[in-house]
Amino acid sequence: MLAEAEKFYTAILAARPDHFDALHGLGTLRSRQGDAVEALRLIDAALEANSRTADSASKLGSRLETLGRHEEARVALGRERATRQDRRAALVSRGVALLVLRRLPEALATFDEALVINGRDPEARINRGVALTQLDRAQEALAAFDLVLETAPEHPVALANRTRVLITLGRHAEAVEASDRVLAVNPRDAEVLYTRGNALCCLDKLEEAIESYERAWALNHARALCSVAVCRLALADWSRTDELAAALSERIAEGDYVHPFVAVVLDLSPLDQLNAARNQFRSRQPRAPKPCGRSSSLRSDKLRIAYVSADVRQHAVAYAIVGVSIGPDDASPIRARIVDAFDRFYDVSAEDDASVARRLNDLDVHVAVDLNGPTLGWRPAIFANRAAPVQAFYLGFPGTAGADFIDYILADETVLPFDQQAYFSERIVHLPDCYHAYDTTRRISQNIPSRPELGLPDQSFVFCCFNRTPKISAPVFDVWMQLLAKVHGSVLWLSETKHLVQQNLRHAAAARGVDPQRLVFAPYANRVEDHLARHRAADLFLDTLPFNAHSTACDALWAELPVVTCVGTAFAGRVAASMLNAAGMPELVTHSLDDYAALALKLATDAPFLQSIRRKLAQNRSTCQLFDGDRFRRGIEAAYTTMWGIHERGERPRGFRVGANAEEMN
Repeated sequence: MLAEAEKFYTAILAARPDHFDALHGLGTLRSRQGDAVEALRLIDAALEANSRTADSASKLGSRLETLGRHEEARVALGRERATRQDRRAALVSRGVALLVLRRLPEALATFDEALVINGRDPEARINRGVALTQLDRAQEALAAFDLVLETAPEHPVALANRTRVLITLGRHAEAVEASDRVLAVNPRDAEVLYTRGNALCCLDKLEEAIESYERAWALNHARALCSVAVCRLALADWSRTDELAAALSERIAEGDYVHPFVAVVLDLSPLDQLNAARNQFRSRQPRAPKPCGRSSSLRSDKLRIAYVSADVRQHAVAYAIVGVSIGPDDASPIRARIVDAFDRFYDVSAEDDASVARRLNDLDVHVAVDLNGPTLGWRPAIFANRAAPVQAFYLGFPGTAGADFIDYILADETVLPFDQQAYFSERIVHLPDCYHAYDTTRRISQNIPSRPELGLPDQSFVFCCFNRTPKISAPVFDVWMQLLAKVHGSVLWLSETKHLVQQNLRHAAAARGVDPQRLVFAPYANRVEDHLARHRAADLFLDTLPFNAHSTACDALWAELPVVTCVGTAFAGRVAASMLNAAGMPELVTHSLDDYAALALKLATDAPFLQSIRRKLAQNRSTCQLFDGDRFRRGIEAAYTTMWGIHERGERPRGFRVGANAEEMN
């Protein structure tokens, strides 16, 4: 009954503004309401009042001792000890508010201060472990939870948090065991069931993970149904796709968490996709923090652009954009290359969000570019703190971030027409050609394996698709099987995946009358140049829908492998069309699955036609817009310049188009 409690706290504070319990209680209430900033202010006021009370009691006790009034002194000093214990509770509350605000070093120091008062306090130890977890100090976090379990072996909160840390450390089997210990005491703990599902996913036990997620969903866990959908898509289990899509659409409308990727891959409506992004953002950042103040007037002879990403590692974004890294250092060659390429590079993975925003402000950044969006490692509070006067979203996710403090999204007229503006929180900016950057220094190995070495038939037609399994939808798979049925001896070459997924795909092929052995799975290639080279063993790349190939389509085209795509309704389903247009190959773009099937069949059965397409792609490779890095640079720099000009004129952000030679405003 938070509203009633608030009335009492407010009444007490009207009479006694420094009342410790009322300040602390109201601060805790504000935390529960999602207002961590106000919670922190109130709890800090409570701690200040507590210090005054403790100091007064201590001085009174000392004075009474001096006067020989020992019994009264004992009472006063007892009051001081009790006040110090009250302080411990308030410190824990303060630390929790700091965790919400991602002021992690301060939170850790606050929990340490609480432990000075009572070194065995389980609440302080557990929250200290949470802070260490969020600081990527998982081993220390595990030790913090283990200390609690030494004296309380079945402490459910310590066990639950220990489970999450074990997943971070890659000790997934132990995480399942720890979850089972909690569930033995409380089988209806939805959060632990959900965490158990995550651990089972990491162990590739997706069917068991689904069972755990479904139990959590039955207990109204907000994220569990989304995870059920992810697992079923990852398993190529399309038996409940329509049912899950309808249920998730309802959950989105009610404000529940559904990951934006799931909304996109299930082809939910544009409004659902926008609301999914907004709901996810609110779940991560319930209340926007106060923006940082700018320290200078930002006068410079050139614009300072900051790229902020958790993917400065072996990741598709890193290979496309060669800043500021908010992710861990994986010591990969691509990370080293990126570090060398920028004027300045900062690893801020251990800094809290407000500190990163202040750093960007202090660096006088004009435009801050979020390369993540709602993907793994995203830290939206950096941008909520207004890290730069102009903030843009690019590349990390093919949809809206759902955050009103991101001013622009960089796209193009194919992937994101201006008529979709109503479904994007950012203002749409069209780059001149394809929005997707590509690294044209990527080498293709000269050592191209033979088809038999790759497990492929030597003389048959090879269809391929190296997209991840969740992108493969039942309607597209139906078309693929129809093609195999019509093209004698042909095979479908897919990326190697889990054994159970391969089984499911082969069972699906058999159910459609196709020999399961005509599906061939390519093992992971350790070197990018070897992966690019093996594309040349294929004849035709078949795209997916409603979520197209993105980097994988660019790779295929760079390796001179034709790609056939079907244009979808959303950003994610229009990327390959944009790439093909920019590669000068619009004839490979279709607008219905029937046309997609017909074009693929013609290419597979008309050898001269296929050869003419391959020749054209090879000729275009060195001159086309898709692989013209300097042209892309000019376009994106013109976009940043226009954004800054709008800001300098005091105008609100608005959509615009960057023309081939000059800016055109929308």
